Amino acid sequence: MRQSYYVEQIMNIYLFKTDNRHPWDHGRHTLLTEQFMDEVISGTASVKIAAGAVVCVESEIKGDVTIGPRTVVHPKARIIAEAGPIVIGEGNLIEEQALIINGYPENITPDSEVEPKTMTIGMNNVFEVGCVSQALKIGDNNVIESKADVGRNVILTSGCIIGAFCQVNTCEVIPENTVIYGSGCMRRVQTERPQPQTLQLDFLMKILPNYHHLKKTVKAGHSAS
Repeated sequence: MRQSYYVEQIMNIYLFKTDNRHPWDHGRHTLLTEQFMDEVISGTASVKIAAGAVVCVESEIKGDVTIGPRTVVHPKARIIAEAGPIVIGEGNLIEEQALIINGYPENITPDSEVEPKTMTIGMNNVFEVGCVSQALKIGDNNVIESKADVGRNVILTSGCIIGAFCQVNTCEVIPENTVIYGSGCMRRVQTERPQPQTLQLDFLMKILPNYHHLKKTVKAGHSAS
């Protein structure tokens, strides 16, 4: 694909920033380093893992998947890019048996000639045990709790919590700081977005390599082993 296509898809990650500044103007950690962004632009359909990410070999990763720095992928987590690439940003936590899938809509078959749509996931998101996320656009600081299910037509902005066992399969943009909870999937707005799991990520990045083999850091044009 054209380089401009990849640039556009990576920049889409930043659509959820409230101040709408250029991504490189942010004082905090950028989602993808400039060097890593260049690797994505020149890449082919493969798994690309940034330096500093911790991805256990027992995880299942298929298709054109880009994993940003300081993202932790637990054993038995699944990241499947069927209908288009998946770009995962910095500092995300993807727990056991979580499924992130860029799949085909129900009325589209894999044999159909459709333009691939990139799934973009921002930074500091948590995908808890057994959750399913098909949302093509996810911002920052969201939590999808255990066994929750987020559909393909949902846009998750930033600071949202999808409660355990909640299903959100509507076609809508979930406003910032929305909490969906309970058996009736009730909604409320919280005053502050969830805090980044910095300490937990630091702990996991130290502990997981002691008990699990890791997928190697991979640059563009290569496949993770």
